[in-house]
Amino acid sequence: MRWRSRGFTLMEMIVTVTVLLILASAVVPMAKNGIRRQKELELRRDLRELRSAIDTYKTMADQQKIKAPPVENNGYPESLDILVEGAPLVGKTTKMRFLRRIPVDPFLGKPEWGMRSITDEPNSTSWGEGSVFDVYSKAPGVGMNGVPYQDW
Repeated sequence: MRWRSRGFTLMEMIVTVTVLLILASAVVPMAKNGIRRQKELELRRDLRELRSAIDTYKTMADQQKIKAPPVENNGYPESLDILVEGAPLVGKTTKMRFLRRIPVDPFLGKPEWGMRSITDEPNSTSWGEGSVFDVYSKAPGVGMNGVPYQDW
């Protein structure tokens, strides 16, 4: 009788380990989905930031507050680097910067983005050079919403 009250039986240990394995197997997919969801949120935020900077550049160029880009660009920047380096303000020696840095694509781990010019097709994956009208992720795969990352 005394021996039985000192510890666990083999059956109790097997049941405990089985329950822990079941719980662990449920937590791992949730953690993976959490990481993926976080990257997707970051991708959305980065795309919004880039597109907002492009739109601000276009507005400033249209209002002739910054040195205008070439006429064939229709007021859009020639590259993403101009958004970081800044555009000269009209009548001043200072520059207007639109981004601190080009954001990193969370799925690629690099600040590389696909670009579309004003003359490209809306779903084009090749940049026609000249102006940056839109940006998209070059990351392969499909988001949790069923839409490919390149279409975001």
